[in-house]
Amino acid sequence: MRLVSTFSLAEGDELSKPIYNDKGQILIHEGVALTKRMINRLTDIGVTYVYIEDEATNDIESKSPISDRVRVEAVNTIKDTFDTMSGSDDVANSFIFDKTGEKMVDIVRHILSEVQDHNEVISLLSDVFTYDDYIFTHSLNVTIYALALGTELGLPSKKLEELGYGAMLHDVGKVLVPRDVLLKPGKLTDEEFKQIQEHSEAGFNMLRKMPTVPLTAAHCAYQHHERLDGSGYPRGLTEKDIHLYAKILGIADVFDAVTSNRVYRNAMLPHEGLEILYAGAGTLFDQKMIQAFRKSVAAYPNGLTVVLSDGRKGIVSRQNKHVSDRPVVRILEENGQELAEYYEIDMSKELNVIVTECDTTLFSKNA
Repeated sequence: MRLVSTFSLAEGDELSKPIYNDKGQILIHEGVALTKRMINRLTDIGVTYVYIEDEATNDIESKSPISDRVRVEAVNTIKDTFDTMSGSDDVANSFIFDKTGEKMVDIVRHILSEVQDHNEVISLLSDVFTYDDYIFTHSLNVTIYALALGTELGLPSKKLEELGYGAMLHDVGKVLVPRDVLLKPGKLTDEEFKQIQEHSEAGFNMLRKMPTVPLTAAHCAYQHHERLDGSGYPRGLTEKDIHLYAKILGIADVFDAVTSNRVYRNAMLPHEGLEILYAGAGTLFDQKMIQAFRKSVAAYPNGLTVVLSDGRKGIVSRQNKHVSDRPVVRILEENGQELAEYYEIDMSKELNVIVTECDTTLFSKNA
C-alpha cells in the first residue's frame, strides 16, 4: 500500500485501510474506490493522509502502535473526563476521578503494554480516524509518543504510568478556553494568545485540587510549555526547575501539534516535525531526549514516496529500529525511468545516499 496526501487523491483510488470515526465505526471501508465527493469530504474533515492500493507495494504494511479498541476507549474516556470537568462548577468537589480515575490508569497501562509490544518505531499516520475535537485525539497521541520516549529513556514502569496519566490530562485546562479562540483559523490577537497560554495554569489548578490525582499529573499540565532556556510559559522556568515528565511532554506535544492537521495549517510529515525538534535541541528541548525520540518514531513512514540523493525514487517499505531516518526503500524508478522489476535498498547500510525529498504525488500522477 502507498501513503498519499488527501490533496493528491484521484477518483478511483482504492483505500487499503478503512477510515473510522471517533466511535470506532467505519466511515469508508477498505477496498472502496473513492469518488470526488468522498475525497472532498476527507479533506473537509481533516484527514491528512490515507493508504491506497498499489500493485507495486501491496505487500507493504503500516501497523498502528495500539489497537482500535484501546484507541476508541481512550479517546472516549478523555472526552468524558474533559466534558465533565468543563461542566463542573466546583472541580474540587467533583467525583469525576472517583469514576474515571481507575479506568484512565487502566487505559494508560494498556497503551503502555501495546506500545512496548509493538517493537517498532511509532507512526500514527496509519491510524486514519476522524474526531469531532482535536484536543481529545491530541491528548491520546501525546500519551503514545510520551510513553514511547519514556520507554526509550529507560524509565521504570511506575514512572511510565505516571507519565502516561499526566500526558492524557496535560491539556485539560483548554476546556476553559473559548472554542472560537481554540478553533480560530486566522492569527490570534494578543488577548486571544494570552487566553490560550492560560490553559497551563488553569489545568494545574483543576488537577491539584483533586485528591485522587497525582501531583505529578498537575505539574504535567502546568509545565508542558516550559522550555530549557526559560522562553516558555507560564512561569519561564529553566532546565533545572522543569519536571522530567514535562520535558518529555514538551517534545511529544510539539511533535504531534505540527504533524496533525489544524484549522490554521496543514500537517507536516514526521521528518519535518523532527527537524523542528532538532532546531530546538539543547536550547528549548533536552538534547538526549531528542536523540531518544528520534529513535522512537518513524521519520519516513511505510508507504511514503521518497526521492534519494542519487535521483532514485521509491517507497519506504519497512523501518530500521533506532535508525528511523534510514529506512528500507523499494526503488521503483532510476535514471528517470520506471523499473520493470523493483529492488530494495537498506539505507542503514548504504550510507552514501540520503532522502532529499518526499513526494506523495509522484506515482499517483500516473495511476
